[in-house]
Amino acid sequence: MSLADELARSGAPPAARDRLAHYAGLLLEANRRVNLTAARTPEAIAAQIADAFPLARLVRGTLVDVGAGGGLPGIPLAIVCGVSVTLLDATAKKVAFLRDALRELGLEGEAVLGRAEVVARDPAFRERFSHATARAVGSAPTVMELTVPFLAPGGTALLQRGRVDDAERAAMRDAALVLGSEVTEEFAAGGERRVVVVTKREATPLRFPRRTGVPQRRPLCLW
Repeated sequence: MSLADELARSGAPPAARDRLAHYAGLLLEANRRVNLTAARTPEAIAAQIADAFPLARLVRGTLVDVGAGGGLPGIPLAIVCGVSVTLLDATAKKVAFLRDALRELGLEGEAVLGRAEVVARDPAFRERFSHATARAVGSAPTVMELTVPFLAPGGTALLQRGRVDDAERAAMRDAALVLGSEVTEEFAAGGERRVVVVTKREATPLRFPRRTGVPQRRPLCLW
């Protein structure tokens, strides 16, 4: 079965299937040289791309994808939603792939080399985006600390999670308030997967994000 067929089975919008299949092909090829994703087959790549689709209805403006890796979910969302995307990663080889992919796919945006704890303090990026995503970078409060500072007031962090227990849900509510935001929505995204929407209400205090590595080691409000 072709990549386009796999994506169609995964629910890809018809108008976006060709470019999504092109991206999937680029990712599969590059993944042989650089460890961009654990997915190694067309079926697995299509499934990872499809994980972005539940977010698409929420994306209407500029997007930053923190810890973008191979470009998931940022590139599929840029293709489906037609928005500008900034792809942030701390690994030079991954950023090189992301830059090539943006150019090859004709997408508006840029790939940036750096850690979120550092880049989020740069005025060129802090509080500049409508939406932020991050995949597999830690606990929910950690992801919030690494994404919310990038958002303009009114913007949303779209957090893709597995099962969310009561302790993590309470920590998310408290951490959101510390960061100048609020958890405004949570919905199922297939199986036990959840999407948590965090809306920025006011400027994030300048002490956040904390020093490199601290958000992972000491997640906000998670005891």
